[in-house]
Amino acid sequence: MNPVMTRVTRIRLLAACAAAALTAAPRPSFAQQAGTASGPAALNTLTAAERSAGWRLLFDGKTTAGWRGYKQDSVPPGWQVVDGALTRVNTASDIITRDKFRNFELTLEWNIAPAGNSGIFYRGSEDDDAIYWNAPEMQVLDDAGHVDGKSRLTAAGAAYDVYPSPAGVVKPAGQWNQVRLVVKGKHVEHWLNGVKMVEYEFGSPDWTTKVKASKFASHPHYGRNATGYIGLQDHGDKVAYRNIKIRVLP
Repeated sequence: MNPVMTRVTRIRLLAACAAAALTAAPRPSFAQQAGTASGPAALNTLTAAERSAGWRLLFDGKTTAGWRGYKQDSVPPGWQVVDGALTRVNTASDIITRDKFRNFELTLEWNIAPAGNSGIFYRGSEDDDAIYWNAPEMQVLDDAGHVDGKSRLTAAGAAYDVYPSPAGVVKPAGQWNQVRLVVKGKHVEHWLNGVKMVEYEFGSPDWTTKVKASKFASHPHYGRNATGYIGLQDHGDKVAYRNIKIRVLP
């Protein structure tokens, strides 16, 4: 056999083996994917850059400190810390932060059970029998498995029943979705998995028209709070939240 051809064949075989090894290697976990070049990001922690930028944790990954039930003094037992996530595991109620926030940027990750429904409330108050009568909600949903996913007004990422969200962004049930929520003055942005889902202005003619056409039309407190609680909804389904971080905006 030609010695040159032998060397070429060996090189090709080595390259093929290397490619197969790379293909067979396990894919990085979600936490590893969220990391930086210097290594994976630890869950429920702040980097030095985040601390410097004014971020704080709303959930430490170990306890329910900083939260309580809506119109309650403590967190209902149906909310537990499971595998580093604040998780609705049994019958409970909506929960809210102990602190109120006016202008802020909130980031978190959520993971919903099949056919599950939950939500993230902002600028909530305890003026009504339920927080959703006054606090706008960023919908958390298994679009494919829940009936609310049939309408973009009530699908994942929407400002529930007021502003619709685009389709094809939310991940399937059982996977982690990344949220960024910006509330500053009258301006609101919902982001899901890096995509802007909703943008609106409190009190604008467009907002007023849409609220009048929604289930909140007869509720005078809806969207009127200048400051309020962050809330997580118990809609009867298993849902988990982690990496809940906030920074106050001027």
